Amino acid sequence: MELRKDLFIRGLHNLRAEHRDCVLTIGSFDGLHLGHRAIIDQVREKARHYGVPSVVMIFEPQPKEFFSGETSPPRLMRLREKIDALGKFGIDRVFCVRFNKVLRELSARAFVDRILVEGLAIKCLVVGDDFRFGCDRKGDFAMLTREGQRYGFDVVETRTVAIDGARVSSTRIRHALREGQFATAERLLGQPFCISGKVVYGQQLGRQLGIPTANVNLHRYRAPLQGVFAVYL
Repeated sequence: MELRKDLFIRGLHNLRAEHRDCVLTIGSFDGLHLGHRAIIDQVREKARHYGVPSVVMIFEPQPKEFFSGETSPPRLMRLREKIDALGKFGIDRVFCVRFNKVLRELSARAFVDRILVEGLAIKCLVVGDDFRFGCDRKGDFAMLTREGQRYGFDVVETRTVAIDGARVSSTRIRHALREGQFATAERLLGQPFCISGKVVYGQQLGRQLGIPTANVNLHRYRAPLQGVFAVYL
C-alpha cells in the first residue's frame, strides 16, 4: 500500500509554514463509518469554501489505548489503512499527533492556542456532537465557539448519524462483528468490513482436511474478530 508523501504529517515537530491555513477535524476515526464520513464530507465542503486544504488530525496511540492499555477495544483498521482511506475520501492531509502524558495534560485552552492557532492557523474546525478535548475532556463545542470568536475561526458541529434508531459508532460495529452480524456492520460502515495483511504459513491443518486456508497476519495486537471464514476471491 503506497501512501502519497504529501498526505501524512507525523508529529507537531514536522509542521511547516505550508501546513498553516486549513479546515480541520479531530478524532480517532476508527473504521471510518457513516458517522465519520458525515464529518469528512463537511470538512471537504468547508475546505472548498475557504479555498484551503482539508486536514484530519488523529492520534497514536488512540486515546482509549493510552488510558486503557491492553483492555482497550480492538481497532477496526490499522493506521496505514486509515490514512489510505482518508486520502481516497478526498482529504488533503492527515496529521498524526503522538498521544502521551504531555498531550494528556494539555489544557483545552493550550490545545487551541498551541495546535489549532499557532500550529495550524485553522480557518474552520468541524467536530461531532459528542466532541471533547483537552485535559480531563474539559473542552467542548461551547468553548470552541468562544475561542473561534476570539481567534477568528469558524466551528461547525455535525449531527449524529443514526441507523435503526441508534447512533452509528465504532463500538456498535465491534459488537456486530463479535456477534457475526456482518450485514449490520456493513450498513454501519457503508461498505463491507475489510482486513488486510500478509498471508503466512500455519500448521496446514485445513489442507490435511481437504480445505486449504490462508492465514492472514493482520499486523495488530488485537483484532475485532477471529475465526475461519469463507470468502470470495
